[in-house]
Amino acid sequence: MIGGMVARFALLLALLACYTQQGERVPADVISPAGAEWLERSTRAGEERPEIVIAAMDLKNGDVVADVGAGTGFYTRRLARAVAPDGVVYANDVQAGMLEVLKEKASAEGLSNIVPVLGGETDPKLPEGKLDWILLVDVYHELQQPKPMLAALQRALKPGGRIALVEYRETWTRVRPAHRMSQEQVLAEWLPAGFRLLRVVEEMPMQRLYIFEVGS
Repeated sequence: MIGGMVARFALLLALLACYTQQGERVPADVISPAGAEWLERSTRAGEERPEIVIAAMDLKNGDVVADVGAGTGFYTRRLARAVAPDGVVYANDVQAGMLEVLKEKASAEGLSNIVPVLGGETDPKLPEGKLDWILLVDVYHELQQPKPMLAALQRALKPGGRIALVEYRETWTRVRPAHRMSQEQVLAEWLPAGFRLLRVVEEMPMQRLYIFEVGS
């Protein structure tokens, strides 16, 4: 009898593991301020080629943009220069420590058009209906509450506003599996949330860039 119970328990564990693998994606851990140095590593620009993202967004003077999960502001600062002198970049993060580093680096570069925003897990605290673009770079897989966050991002966009989403490819094995997303995974979560895929950019060395707008 005991042997039968053990076998049934093992089967239950196997079924639970299968459900976890095939069910909803489990978010990755959020990078802490201790990882600030890694976000600003000297090799990052060459590894990721952020200029591809900036070019795909086709930003212009006066645009209002948000960098969600901005971290230390590696992309924020590039966005700020792209929309200057009249544009604004809202730099969102859930960690005050990251925003402090971001403010220091922006000040050192003489950038005055960045607005730091401390957000929450379900609300990025962005102004509603004001954004031309929202950028998320290697952060969506860390969102602990992705569904309400996607709804909040929709509310922050102007009519015709767009989202640029950058995620590690599923084949890029130098990062842990929880930090990678296939195109199928991305679309399975973004399309039901009310977004329409406009294009996919494959030229980045280790990431994939998706351009979305609100719509079916």
